[in-house]
Amino acid sequence: MKKWFYMGLLLTSYSLQAQDFKTVHRDLIVVDGHNDVIIESILPGHDISSRLTTGHTDIPRLIEGGVDVQVFAVWSDDKKWQTGAFKHANDQLDALEKVLDKNPNQIVLAKHTGDINRILSEGKIAAVIGIEGGNMIEGSIANLEKLYERGARYLTLTWNYNLPWATAAAVEVLTKSDKGKGLSEHGKRIIRRMNELGMMIDLSHAGEKTFYDVMRISTKPVLVSHSNAAAITPHSRNLDDKQLAALKQNGGVVGVNFYSGFLDATYEDRVQKLYRTHFGERGDYSLSVTRQYGKLPPDLKHKANAPLPTLLDHIDYLVRKMGIDNVAIGSDFDGIESPPQGLEDVSKFPNLTKALLERGYSQEDIAKIMGLNFLRIWKENEN
Repeated sequence: MKKWFYMGLLLTSYSLQAQDFKTVHRDLIVVDGHNDVIIESILPGHDISSRLTTGHTDIPRLIEGGVDVQVFAVWSDDKKWQTGAFKHANDQLDALEKVLDKNPNQIVLAKHTGDINRILSEGKIAAVIGIEGGNMIEGSIANLEKLYERGARYLTLTWNYNLPWATAAAVEVLTKSDKGKGLSEHGKRIIRRMNELGMMIDLSHAGEKTFYDVMRISTKPVLVSHSNAAAITPHSRNLDDKQLAALKQNGGVVGVNFYSGFLDATYEDRVQKLYRTHFGERGDYSLSVTRQYGKLPPDLKHKANAPLPTLLDHIDYLVRKMGIDNVAIGSDFDGIESPPQGLEDVSKFPNLTKALLERGYSQEDIAKIMGLNFLRIWKENEN
């Protein structure tokens, strides 16, 4: 049985001398704060009850990877779903529920932190729901409440496009003027209602102005579910030092994203170089990096992916800037095409524990990064 070193309980320090990393990993509560398997596999009809040959996630691989709590992201492309996004969100939840109904002995929905102990004591995976993109509430607080009732425990305010009530990082960086950036008055009402519900506010993808507007309004710690350190990899999806300081002061948590492009500033150049080397003059260099990556043979894809130590560098930096209590995991598996070498899918999570041990992190600190910090912020958001 997993040991739950939970909020409010004393964390026991362990001697790690000669201790096997698999044993250490088995005793952790592993929480992955962001995974896109619903849109990637479940909704298209792939049965994740069995091991798949595509994608990053299925139940057998979750078990193999020792994942105890998996957040399932409900996502939609804003441009495609300018109407009907709320229904699309519910369709995804329906699809997830079918998976849970089919596999009751392996995975169960958790709506409260108090559910976690019970689910894990039964030897099952706890499924948690996150909504990635405020477009899916269609500007309606009533829709927000309905998604919360169905089990959604965080809302990522924006994806890569502005909403009428909040602006996105991908758009904010393109305009110099602050006019129209951040939260509208209605956006502020949505934030306040989320606080009242006990629903975590997720600022991954949110614009800088939106980020600071939320920090001024929220009465609860804020989540950044799947982002990294901009000081290492400058990107609008990553947080700069000023944002990290604000998040620390708020008591919030950032979940480290596994996407090579957010981890390694040289990733895109490396893909371009490998693409040219393989395809030569036949290659269309104008293709997006994502499409170029998809055309590379498996051996070259592996070479393009960020080395695992690069992910550790981001964790180290975030811990130095924010402290050990404010860093978590938000893999973005099945929402990314290029995870780090050694973390190719959810079955490989023990490799991250091994790498953290080799970096000198104590088991107590690893327990926080791998799960307890996410559970702590969820608990502090609950009413």
